[in-house]
Amino acid sequence: MPPSKHFNRRLDVALTSLQTTDKLALVLGATGGIGGEVARQLLDAGWRVRALHRHPGKVAKTGDSIEWHEGDAMDREAVVRAAQDCTVIVHAVNPPGYRRWPQLVLPMLGNTIAAAQAAGATVVFPGTVYNYGPDAFPLLREDSPQRPRTRKGAIRVEMERQLQAAADHGVRTIIVRAGDFFGPHMVGNSWFSQGLIEAGKPLRVVRLPGKPGVGHEWAYVPDVARTMVELIARRATLAPFATFHLAGHWDADGTQMAAAISRVAHRHGLEVAQRRFPWPLVFAAAPFVTTLREMLEMRYLWREPVQLDNARLVATLGREPHTALDAAVETTLASLGCLGSPEGVAPTLQGK
Repeated sequence: MPPSKHFNRRLDVALTSLQTTDKLALVLGATGGIGGEVARQLLDAGWRVRALHRHPGKVAKTGDSIEWHEGDAMDREAVVRAAQDCTVIVHAVNPPGYRRWPQLVLPMLGNTIAAAQAAGATVVFPGTVYNYGPDAFPLLREDSPQRPRTRKGAIRVEMERQLQAAADHGVRTIIVRAGDFFGPHMVGNSWFSQGLIEAGKPLRVVRLPGKPGVGHEWAYVPDVARTMVELIARRATLAPFATFHLAGHWDADGTQMAAAISRVAHRHGLEVAQRRFPWPLVFAAAPFVTTLREMLEMRYLWREPVQLDNARLVATLGREPHTALDAAVETTLASLGCLGSPEGVAPTLQGK
């Protein structure tokens, strides 16, 4: 007697469950630019993805394959519950506009570490260059000394120290450090959308924050996410505490990103003026605006060249996922509503 259709459906579900048992990831910060992009790329790679939100009904979309769970990254029990059976936890959660950043980021990371320990999961963490001070400049390697001179840098060092300590106790960690993030949906906590251009309006002006002739490191978020997903696939072969640097887009004299923005705008019929960033206004308003205070604290990264060495990443993956600059800029500007039309250029991935 042939099996029933009902039995076949149950068998298909069971087989799918078995096949994805080790491909279940919790993404904290899935509504943000980095977390959202990692979540999308994990889904494309055949992973099941869970995410936390205080009001999941407000963010779940029709056709969205993310499994939204109600909870807050500040609630340890909620994070531990959401991480049950997960083999990976992507810690990409960050308070918007850096509000209460010192009070929130370490407790949230502690909850992630506790959840990873309970589930036996690998933590994946997007890092920055904030950990490093001038004594490590201009070329940063994974083992360069971390002696930052800023409050935010000191917190970043402590976050990585806690992850290192957790790795010593069985919680594996992958860290990908990168330069200033830009990309689709990156509105908050982004120099590109808050400093160089004004998101949500057709381009008219691009501002140059850097000291003339000083290089600057940029990281296109889909490339960062692709790098993380590829490293996740190799996690069993990596060191328990594995750190990698993404070279991204190196703007050698501080003008190449602005030039790319101008080229893309011109192709969309927009003429863009280039102006110096109004640092004096930032100084004047910083006491009253949290985001401006944070911008001011990190100004040193616009006054000294800071570049990331990606030799370890290339040795591990064979190349660095890399989207051509103009394509990356065009996709970013289109998603931010700065080109006056929804048209864009599909990103072109290259090896680097």
